[in-house]
Amino acid sequence: MFYYILKYVVLGPVLRVLFRPRIEGLENIPEEGAAIVAGNHLSFSDHFLMPAIIKRRITFLAKAEYFTGPGIKGRLTAAFFHSAGQIPVDRSGKDAGQAAIREGLGVLSKGELLGIYPEGTRSHDGRLYKGKVGVAVMAITAGVPVIPCAMLGTFEIQPPGQKLPKIKQVAIRFGEPLDFSRYAGMENQKAAIRAVTDEIMYAILELSGQEYVDEYAAKVKAAEQEAVPPRKFPKLRR
Repeated sequence: MFYYILKYVVLGPVLRVLFRPRIEGLENIPEEGAAIVAGNHLSFSDHFLMPAIIKRRITFLAKAEYFTGPGIKGRLTAAFFHSAGQIPVDRSGKDAGQAAIREGLGVLSKGELLGIYPEGTRSHDGRLYKGKVGVAVMAITAGVPVIPCAMLGTFEIQPPGQKLPKIKQVAIRFGEPLDFSRYAGMENQKAAIRAVTDEIMYAILELSGQEYVDEYAAKVKAAEQEAVPPRKFPKLRR
């Protein structure tokens, strides 16, 4: 109930007025039945803008940190994501990917829409990065279509580290559903799930027009952070 109050009464109308999202391809979202909406991830605002314009309820796999923050702000954030029906996923440890897949398949088994960002994290520089194969495993296992989605302009209104977004028009594009039924029963074959993931990422790339990087975003970000020399401070004289 809280999800629909947020979407149609509280948050949704405000987002539409402030950001005037230009929407393309909304007819590609099926009116019923399970499906995966796979999109690029440029901004914290993506979590709110896409669900606000989709008629059906969509459940995202959200990082567990959104549910475990300290203090009043952390509790409010956790309450918001819980009330909005988002599912926390622990991304640490070797079993993190399997946990996310189990949760996602649970959503799809109910005939619902599942939202996922195949890059696994927000882009720190606005480029599109290599997709992780979990989206392919879920699509093949559940036998559901994947609708590629591109957010445009959200990096400019709220890049990583910026608390409040700028008020500026954004665009959201949905591509035609991708059918991977030809890969039925191949969810454990590395070549198959890599091929499916790359096809999904290429579809997102065509919609977004971003520069593509054939590396995982988290790996590139970590390498760039390590390459930055520590800041030196002058010694204080007594």
